[in-house]
Amino acid sequence: MTGARLLVVDDVAAAYPGAAVPAIASLTFEVRAGERIAVLGPNGGGKSTLFRLITGELALGGGRLDLTAVRCAFVPQTERSRLDFPVTALDVALMGAVSRMPWWRRPGRADRELAREALRRVGLAAVEDAVFGSLSGGQRQRVLVARALVQDAPLLLLDEPFSALDVTGAERLELLLRELAAEGRGILMATHDLDQARAADRVLCLNRVQIAFGEPAAALTREVIERTYGGAIVDLAAGAAALLPTHHHGERR
Repeated sequence: MTGARLLVVDDVAAAYPGAAVPAIASLTFEVRAGERIAVLGPNGGGKSTLFRLITGELALGGGRLDLTAVRCAFVPQTERSRLDFPVTALDVALMGAVSRMPWWRRPGRADRELAREALRRVGLAAVEDAVFGSLSGGQRQRVLVARALVQDAPLLLLDEPFSALDVTGAERLELLLRELAAEGRGILMATHDLDQARAADRVLCLNRVQIAFGEPAAALTREVIERTYGGAIVDLAAGAAALLPTHHHGERR
């Protein structure tokens, strides 16, 4: 990878207050400008914990974490978003401008145009005046991506962004992420999907500790997948492997 380092993680560990054991440990990887990294692992394996650590929501328990990108934008899972606020899709996208301006300043006309452009990029220009809670799950997910675009952060953190999308929405988001990487953004994306992980530039396999990190062809071996997900894999033709659906191996959201 030739892009500048945006995030450096060196032997990092973290634990939640009062917990007897670390939530994640022995993490060593980096994110560079222009690359898409998939974070692959089961629920409870530490993907969301890693994002909380990067955003500063959780304190570092050991090792070194350097966010050289200065700032990052986080895109949560849409089902965890509040839906009872009477805000429009444009209002939600515009919230991305607030994070990069002084507390006393209100978003202006230029900020609203940036928010509209972000909604256009995610294919939602036609619903900018719709109430956020009335949108479909896939539309809400894309609005949250638009909010991150308005933040104009060099590093994007996405927590399972494809989980609520239909095929068309997923294809549109995949194209957008490729465009953003081509523009020099770094993208760290949590996923359960092996095909998405194989399409990334590099993959971090995580189950409380780091199992592997590297290019998908080298990192996603059967042994690594077994260590990441236990026995929840099945054999396919030509020696390939796939994960069983979530309900088969007891993952909890």
